[in-house]
Amino acid sequence: MHIPVLLKEVIEYLDIKPNGNYIDCTLNGGGHTREILKRTKGKVLGIEIDKEIFEKIEKEKIERLIPVNDSYVNIKKIAEEKGFNKVQGILFDIGMSSYHVDEAERGFSINKDEPLIMNYSTGLTAEEILNEWKEDEIEKILKEYGEEEFSRKIAKKIVEKRKLGRIKSTLQLVSIIKEATPGWYHHSRTHFATRTFQALRIKVNNELDNFRQALPEALSLLEKEGRLVAISFHSLEDRIIKEFLKEKDKSGEVRIITKKPIVPTDEEVNLNPRSRSSKLRAAIKI
Repeated sequence: MHIPVLLKEVIEYLDIKPNGNYIDCTLNGGGHTREILKRTKGKVLGIEIDKEIFEKIEKEKIERLIPVNDSYVNIKKIAEEKGFNKVQGILFDIGMSSYHVDEAERGFSINKDEPLIMNYSTGLTAEEILNEWKEDEIEKILKEYGEEEFSRKIAKKIVEKRKLGRIKSTLQLVSIIKEATPGWYHHSRTHFATRTFQALRIKVNNELDNFRQALPEALSLLEKEGRLVAISFHSLEDRIIKEFLKEKDKSGEVRIITKKPIVPTDEEVNLNPRSRSSKLRAAIKI
């Protein structure tokens, strides 16, 4: 079940207006959107890249929701096509959802044996990268997108193992990572395969570049005094939104209203452990 992260804080920082229009760039199960719609007579443009998730929410026919099956990288084009203007607030909730880990069966989970797909839509797969890309390219992905300290050893072991047969499943990959890393690493708080899986997922879906590209487009759609709110789940995403807002604050285009990132309460983390690493940043368009 998908539980919307930092829900109370999202509503607070979006500062919902009674007749405001909003864009939820990562519609998912619609948790954030439903709460926004309770507080406005306006509409929500909900963007969802994953077709399976999109079809579920579309069937609900939520009143005043305009659902679109596309990537938020196309936010400006989508808004123009839907005639969606006078936007008071835009929300980004970056990364994979509980659905991807629990139900999608596309290789997002390190605990279940699934095919190494890892994409939200179509196109490139993790299996292609692992079996067809050069060792130095794989190492670069793990280092840059996973901040994996054993990126070289893991990449070397992947290339060594694929000579014996194609790497096709998640548990196969977990086993390879375990073999390539020292024993103490297997007892860390974070699972030893997490960073590799994160890196592959980010690369497969071009997540960081899409986020960088979408932020200025989103800002351009906002009305004066409109709010931009973004939730990230790891340091790379958080750095992108932090630097973007800092730059726009300096140029006088926005005013940052979260001097430090907002994090979940202990109560929320206890109820939803997956919210643990989430951070929220927000700004007002000037």
